[in-house]
Amino acid sequence: MSRSKSRKFSGKATLRDVAREAGVSVATVSYVLNNTGSVSDQVRKQVKSAIKLRGYVPNLSAQAMRTGRTKTIGMILPDLRNPFFPELAQSVENAARSNDLAVFLVDTQESQTAEAEGIFKLIQYGVEGIVWCPSSDMDYFKEYSADTPVVVIDRPLPNYDNVYSDYIKGGKLLAQHILSEGHCKIGLISGPQSFESAAQRRRGFLDELGNSAEVVWEVENSFSMELGDETRARLLQQDVSVVVAANDMIAIAAIKILNQNKIKVPETISIVGFDDIPWSDIVQPPLTTIKQPLSELGKEAVNLLMRRIENPEASKKSVVLDVDIVIRQSVRMIETVDNETGLEST
Repeated sequence: MSRSKSRKFSGKATLRDVAREAGVSVATVSYVLNNTGSVSDQVRKQVKSAIKLRGYVPNLSAQAMRTGRTKTIGMILPDLRNPFFPELAQSVENAARSNDLAVFLVDTQESQTAEAEGIFKLIQYGVEGIVWCPSSDMDYFKEYSADTPVVVIDRPLPNYDNVYSDYIKGGKLLAQHILSEGHCKIGLISGPQSFESAAQRRRGFLDELGNSAEVVWEVENSFSMELGDETRARLLQQDVSVVVAANDMIAIAAIKILNQNKIKVPETISIVGFDDIPWSDIVQPPLTTIKQPLSELGKEAVNLLMRRIENPEASKKSVVLDVDIVIRQSVRMIETVDNETGLEST
């Protein structure tokens, strides 16, 4: 066994211990740890070897005291039960890691109280900035935003940096697809219209629909699988050929209710969603929906946050990302009757 491998050390290693072991100055060790300064590859190798040998773990609290940086950001999400949000969180975490940042995650579980508390705690912990997906249209950051950089993701709010998908285009794509399949009697389950994201989806859909088809009924529902009594009742009326849901969670819940009542999808009623969560491809039938670019959402949110951290006085910026339609088996083509021949066609 080599001499270095047999050596034993007691106590917690310090920066000075590592410097002594590597035969360099404390400043050089700091350069290696922070990837700054001019250090040769050989010296860098010596320092890293000494760090490993001594089991040195940097004291982030002490670093933060010296530099004013904690190398952490916060992320606040409304509901991790919705698979859209864990995937979104992962995209933010991946982007943060590439910027040498750690992420503290708060799941508010759609509670405004938990959201306000989460904001306060993240600021207490000294995060450098926060990526926030609001659980309501309430601005809980108003009293803190001047001191803490904030980027709003997925559900845009005024007076903040925002990154979100092109919801208006998504709504238009759904309308185009439904019309191309011959549907003219539509049921619309809108998301909470206090959310700009839900309002834009609805606006894009209705603008593209125009007078080409009739919205027979419309109800508003939360972005969840918990459908309200009116939503359930409308679904069972069977007076529409297609139901347009504000997101995939609502659409999947609607399919479940229709199946339970022996109403076939899409043979009797077609359904479309929005988001393209992982469940949308495994539900029966697989769901036609709008795909949001989650990886890009996370990347752009972190980029905007870093911009705001580095330049607190920068002008507010919104990044709108492209979307696309994913066509699966939840929409059928409506058969039409030729007035002259009386024959059905598709």
